[in-house]
Amino acid sequence: MHEYDDAAASLAARMAELSIDRLQMQAPLDRTLSPAELEELAGQTVTPGGIGGEAAAQLWEDVLAPACLSIDHPRYLAFIPGAPSKAAAAFDMLIGASSIYGGSWLEASGAVYAENQALRWIADLAGLPESAGGVFVQGGTNGNLSALVAARAAALHARGGTRPARWAVMLTHETHSSVKHALESVMDVDVVEIPGDDRGRLTGSAIRSWLEIATDEQRHSVFAVVATAGTTNLGVIDDLAGIGEVAREQGWWFHVDGAYGGAGLAAPSVRALFDGIEQADSFIVDPHKWLFSPFDACALLYRDPVLARAAHTQKASYLDVLTDDPTRSVWNPSDYAIHLTRRPRGLPLWFSLAVNGTDAYRDAIETTLAVTRAARELIDAADHVNLLVDPDLSVLIFERVGWSDADYNAWSDRLLKDEIAFVTPTKHRGRVCTRFAIVNPRTTVADLQLVLDSMRD
Repeated sequence: MHEYDDAAASLAARMAELSIDRLQMQAPLDRTLSPAELEELAGQTVTPGGIGGEAAAQLWEDVLAPACLSIDHPRYLAFIPGAPSKAAAAFDMLIGASSIYGGSWLEASGAVYAENQALRWIADLAGLPESAGGVFVQGGTNGNLSALVAARAAALHARGGTRPARWAVMLTHETHSSVKHALESVMDVDVVEIPGDDRGRLTGSAIRSWLEIATDEQRHSVFAVVATAGTTNLGVIDDLAGIGEVAREQGWWFHVDGAYGGAGLAAPSVRALFDGIEQADSFIVDPHKWLFSPFDACALLYRDPVLARAAHTQKASYLDVLTDDPTRSVWNPSDYAIHLTRRPRGLPLWFSLAVNGTDAYRDAIETTLAVTRAARELIDAADHVNLLVDPDLSVLIFERVGWSDADYNAWSDRLLKDEIAFVTPTKHRGRVCTRFAIVNPRTTVADLQLVLDSMRD
């Protein structure tokens, strides 16, 4: 298994061939198969003697890969898709073959150096100070959780070790579900849910209204507020400037979840919508969403990384060689999040940025925004659909006039079965509807027109 013999060489060549074929092709949408269908087509694949490299590769190519939806298909419009650049996807292949441990400077100084340059680009987009820094983690869920763990540790230190009866974090209904789950189920922290405005945005004025009626104990329990820069369901940006101002006045940690929308910082046409993000104590954005990287990566940045390092550095005798540097002159990524072992998952983004330049990223994001604006005009002009929320970024949420839940489900299932598009139902204010999430520069207005026309039946 570990020798590079003729069989390994043949298998490597086959994997390279499949990988290059995938990079060259127009991504197929493919479809979902049931467990029974896969059992019939694939059968038992893990056996005592193995099935051999060629058989396993053929099984993947013919059966298993076509049963996985391609998130980079131009009409994959559900959830938040992705569209890795060719450079990022190709470099990810090399990282997989390179066996790099990305947790410490000692073991991966070159990788960490490169990742930190990509993080610096993002920090500069957000207007964070030169002292800012962070780490790439597995996804937005881990990024948000790590930031809030650091926030609580910083609050405890600032309060001289005195804890309230219960810790609490402020957010709103449109805050990503993973944040509430992390707070309540993982951190055992209470959630203070502030009503959003008519577009679902958390605002500084709404927080001030809560402060006017809250008890001293309630106010003292809050240690952080979470704002969203591009909500998943609606694509809107919270009142970052107003929220940041209140957080600073109250001494709260200000965290901004830009997992989807944070990439919009690179687009001049919408940059002003993010005003106030420069006040953030922590900020995340997922490169595998709108920054054209493969799964999975979240860029987590801290205004003051020293506070994050104090919260997250793990202590063990075998780690002393990494953590006992009195000057802290090196950057150990494992010190800045709830992980130790880590893949250097920021490298595909770094490589693509190095290859293509940041202007190409700006232009690709602006392309998706232009397509979104054109699609919004299609919706406005159509008589069978209604836009439900004015978009800030590249999410369009709308309803088909007169449809029931069953109608949406049947339509969505038909589009996927026929491998036309992947668009799923959602809800807004209790009403079933649907949405387009447009982050792929290869998605065209014609693609969206095709889907809208399919709703006329």
